[in-house]
Amino acid sequence: MTDVTKSDLPAVSSAPRPLRIGAIPTGVWYAMPILALLVFGFLAPMVMVALYSFMPRGSFSPWGTPTLENYVDIVEQNFYISFGWSLWLALLSTALLLVVAYPLAVAIKRAAPKRAVILTVLIVAPLFVAENIRLQGWVLFLDKAGVLDGGLKAMFGVETGSLVTNVPAIVFGIVYVYLPFMLFPMILGLANVPPDVREAAADMGATRWRMFRDIELPLAAPGILIGGLLCFVISLGAFSEAKFLGKGVIVTVAQDIESAFTFGQNWPRGSALSVLVILLAGSAVFIAMRRMDLEKMLGRRG
Repeated sequence: MTDVTKSDLPAVSSAPRPLRIGAIPTGVWYAMPILALLVFGFLAPMVMVALYSFMPRGSFSPWGTPTLENYVDIVEQNFYISFGWSLWLALLSTALLLVVAYPLAVAIKRAAPKRAVILTVLIVAPLFVAENIRLQGWVLFLDKAGVLDGGLKAMFGVETGSLVTNVPAIVFGIVYVYLPFMLFPMILGLANVPPDVREAAADMGATRWRMFRDIELPLAAPGILIGGLLCFVISLGAFSEAKFLGKGVIVTVAQDIESAFTFGQNWPRGSALSVLVILLAGSAVFIAMRRMDLEKMLGRRG
């Protein structure tokens, strides 16, 4: 009878084996609902829009002979002007939102808990009212013979005239509507700034600008980046602000898309415009994420 040593026994792995239901891991089964939602609610509509963009004019079916005439029409019929306006409005509005939202985020972060709750509720409350109704309210307030113009004329004999139907009014509307989408990611970013680090920097003689540049801004950068990208993408597709506050003074690409799908009944052209907007927004996000190491900013890598 031979002796069996420990080295002769087959090695048994101590690592836990993933649970499986049949040939598929249970984790995949648990992820099925969200995967189905992403496929049918996000990926499938984008594929349909992409297919429609290569169909001939006036086609209402995504199956046909592919053509590039819709993209050629976009260049020949000067649709790039609306793209330029939308891009400029998105960049300007995002920059203004960064300037406006940062001090407000700092104030909310440093405020007492009860006061911070009150400020948050005041900022969130307008979101419970439809965007079109809020913008129409600003039109009634800023337009000629509106609340502001009529009130000043009645009390002081001063007339402001119409403060809408111009580009600044459109920018104001975008900043007003999308302020919460910039503010709350900033507040989450500022939550990464420990108070004791600021106190230590102040004890060492750092100025407020030095603390902002070397401590607050780097640590809050993830929230600022997310808020900026979010506001840029949704501002790029802004529609109601130009329609209500601009009243046709400029035409954005979102208005061209809406017109192509409704009045023009030209689904392929609307789809082509939509594809270009998606590519533009996706490229901006991709470039920003490539230039900024989000994982390092979040402290996941040394």
